[in-house]
This record gives sequence, C-alpha cells and structure tokens, in this order.
Amino acid sequence: MHLLGMRREEIRTGLIRAYAAAVADAMLPDAPLPSFSVDPPRDEAHGDFACNLAMLASARMGLPPRTVAKCLVQYLSPEAIVDLDRLEVAGPGFLNCFMRPGWLAPVVDEVLEAGSAYGRSEHGAGRRILVEFVSANPTGPLNVVNCRAAAFGDALVRCLKAVGYAAEAEYYVNDAGGQFRRLGQSLEARLRERRGEPAQIPDGGYPGEYLAELAAVYAQERGYQILDEPLEVREEHLGRFAVERILENQKRVLLQFGVHYEHFYRESVIRAERGPERVIDALRAAGRTMERDGALWLLSTAGGDNDDRVLQKSNGEFTYRVPDIAYHAGKFDRGYDRLIDVYGQDHHGEVPAVVLALEWLGYPVDRLEVLLTQMIRLIQGGREVKISKRGGTFISMEEFLTDVGVDAARFFFLMRTIDNHMDFDLDLARRPSQENPVYYVQYAHARICSILRGQDPSLSVEAPDCRLLAHPAEVALCRALGTFPDEVLAAAEGRAPHRLTLCARQVAERFHAFYVQCRVLGEAAEVARARLGLCRATQIVLQNCLALLGVSAPERM
Repeated sequence: MHLLGMRREEIRTGLIRAYAAAVADAMLPDAPLPSFSVDPPRDEAHGDFACNLAMLASARMGLPPRTVAKCLVQYLSPEAIVDLDRLEVAGPGFLNCFMRPGWLAPVVDEVLEAGSAYGRSEHGAGRRILVEFVSANPTGPLNVVNCRAAAFGDALVRCLKAVGYAAEAEYYVNDAGGQFRRLGQSLEARLRERRGEPAQIPDGGYPGEYLAELAAVYAQERGYQILDEPLEVREEHLGRFAVERILENQKRVLLQFGVHYEHFYRESVIRAERGPERVIDALRAAGRTMERDGALWLLSTAGGDNDDRVLQKSNGEFTYRVPDIAYHAGKFDRGYDRLIDVYGQDHHGEVPAVVLALEWLGYPVDRLEVLLTQMIRLIQGGREVKISKRGGTFISMEEFLTDVGVDAARFFFLMRTIDNHMDFDLDLARRPSQENPVYYVQYAHARICSILRGQDPSLSVEAPDCRLLAHPAEVALCRALGTFPDEVLAAAEGRAPHRLTLCARQVAERFHAFYVQCRVLGEAAEVARARLGLCRATQIVLQNCLALLGVSAPERM
C-alpha cells in the first residue's frame, strides 16, 4: 500500500479503537459504527486528512457532532498513527489530522522505486469486466460524436486494468437486420448510378458520399455483375462488402486514436446461432409476451417501463432489441463478473426493456452498468459548429483528429464527465500554448526531461535524501504525487477517468510553481540531488497518468 493509503488506514483504525474505548467507558452511547471517510481536505490549511466520523455518528447517538469529535480526540492513541502531529476538531465536527513536517518525503522514494508501476494495484483481484463502447453501426465512417465514447471507454479500460481487473474492451458490430439490408440497397443504388442507370436511395438508407466512393471501389475490383443477381443475393453481397470495408476503416481510425479492443463481436454470429429465437421462446415460456396486431410484444410496462415494446414485427422480422437481449445474455454466459455498456444518450429509452428482459430470463442484471454519454457541441470562434450524422456538415472522426490531434482530442473529451453536455473549444485545442490544458501538462513533462538532460553527471537521482524537501512548493508537489494511486483507483471504481485529467493538471501546476520557487541545479549537492529526485518522481507520475488517459508524454516541445 502506498504512503497516503497507509496513513489513512492508520487513522481509520485509530479512530475505530478510540470509538470502542469511549463506548466501553460509557463516555459515548453504544451505537453501531457508521461508515466514514478519511480523505485529504480540499483546503490544505485544514490539515493533511479530514474525517467525518463524528458528524455521521452523532445522529445515532443523539449528541452534538463536536461533542462526539472531542471525545474521540481524547481517546485516540497518537502512537497508533505514524507521523501524527495533532488532531483538531473543526467546523460542525470534522476531525482534522495534521501530520509532522517531512512526513510526505518518502513519497519520492516510493515513486522512484515503483517507476511505471506507481499507481497500479491488485485491488480488482483479477475479476473480469467487459466494457462495450462506441459500437457504431458499420453503415458509415465514425463521426466526431464517437470520439467522446472512444476516449472514455478506452481510458476506463486502462484504469480498470491498472487496479487489477481483467478488463476487456468490446465493439458490437451490427452487421445484420434492417440497417444491414438498407446499407446493401444504398450501395446498389450508388453502383447503378455509376453504371449510368436511374436509381434512388431507399427510405431510411444512407445517402452519404462515402457510399459513392465505395461504389467506385467495388466497380473497379468486381465490376457490375452483381446487379444481375436476385434481390436477396444483391442485398447480402453488397451489404457484406460495405460492412467489411466500413468496419475496416473504423478499426483503422480507432487505432489512430489509440483505442484497442480485445473483441469485435458480430450480430450476424448471434443470429446464426439462433440467439434471437431462443430469447423469444424463453420470454414466451415465462409469460412475458403477448401478441397484438400481428406482432409480438414484450410486456415491459409490467416491469415499470413506460411502454410495452415490440419484439417481432407482423412480418416476422425481429426488432433490434431482440438481438441486443441475446447479445447481453451471451455476455453473461461468457462468465464476466461485471458488464459495462457505454451508449449514447439516444439509447436511454431502450435500456429499461433490455435490462428487464434479461432479468426475466434469470440474468443478474445488478452486474450490468449502462453509462450514457451526453451530447457535445463543437465551438469555433465563439460559435457552434453544426454537426450531423447524415449528409450536410458531417464531420468524420478522422477529419476531426487530423484537425485537433489525438492528444488534444483525448484529453479534452476526458476533462468532463460523460453524463454532462460538453462544449469542445476547437480554437483552444489547436493552440500550442499553456492556455491549452494538454499542452500545459505535456510542457511540464518536457521541462522535467530538459532538467534531467542538463543535470551534473556527478549527481544521481538514486537514493536522494528527501528529508531536505521542506519548501512549501516541494511539500505541495509531494502531496500531489502521493494522491495519484488514490486517483487511479477512484477513476476506475467511479467510472471517472476525468479525475486523472484533474490530477495531471494539478501535478503540472505544482511542478511549475516548484520550478519557479526552488532552484534545482546549482544548489548544494545534496539539495540538488533531492530536487532532481523530486523532478524524476514528477516525470514518472505524469508519464503514468498520461498513459492511462492515452495521451503522449513528449520529451521535447
């Protein structure tokens, strides 16, 4: 366990024992111990750790929080907490812990020893988590909206792996059903246009110019013979050609964005294995369906949904939610301990029916999390840039990344929680200055690399005497480095990789302050060695943090 974690646990244990001792002496009523937190306060003037135990326990005891807090201070054994200087009662009943000067110095040694492993843990104990994200229909190029889900999902998987989960990323390929057929029909229309025949994109089809380009590729490679085949053959063949070429492009752009998947799971496989039919049969057998107007309906209002949902149309075609239910059933059957879906906000009305059907099929839906990403607005010159999924001002993901760059795109998208709408400032993302948050962080890393390149060869960062790091700027930087493992864990467990952008910016800010206030080179040898050690530790934390975000850590800028 890292330094701050050890001290936190010592404080927790000490307060629990103080609580028990006070109850044993009848100084406090015998009430169940509440769950409480010990965390660094937002304002460092309030100590190194703050605890809310007294405020939470007071309601159960019928005593004022400050009375409980003062009693706990009286019974706390200071010897139980290494480096504890004093414990103070503050405000409505907070317990503020102040540690002795120099207590943070070992953080530097800790970081230097752990290196690239600093911040990692075995918290997840190898439990299996499957994270599905993006899963854009392979009916056209990925667009800028997909960037947000891609950045979030990939960073979340990285964080989960860092804290010991066996996390895997999956992309669900919708390569069957009505959309697939309409894609084949749309490509056929473009192919006929190219051969000089009148043709029209079908209702609900895909009019984007990318299909005209794809038709040109098809004609060059295979000619026009397919147009003489029966309708079903044309739809399947052209739909399959389009899906594979579009999916190939999607994979390429995702790799360009630094996103990696363990699995691309296909709807066509689920249908070939008769997954939808098994879902329908099981829901019928459970009495959860009814026939109405020639269609088969899921009685989802009985489970709290706003409406009953169609499972099978009157023409026998499954609605898209049936393969979705079968797909999720298959996820559970593959043995994952937890499933995480990252969907767009437009899915919010469909999620309850899928979850309800899974529950009625006997699956542990408490192990399924559905996270919905909110919309983004692109802002340029103070005005919104309109984006559209079909035609018009379509902005592809590839174009967007070429414009702002991978690092800026990932960092900016990860600066906000996905459950909030986001304005993406294109001008700021392009700007190579310290106003740009990702540039600010990367510049800190590059500056450290420059310092380390210019150090006196006789000075080594090995085993520095970190007790010499007593300047307030040094202490503040050590504190930021020490919180990194907690931030990684919170990012993973809270599904909140945005915390790491805040962490990176804080470390960079404190490093820049340290650099201004504390001369690194040219000091006495031992002081210079200690400060070089602090620089190297800061470089490691920035590298590790940026790696989890999928952002590069340049050595020169």
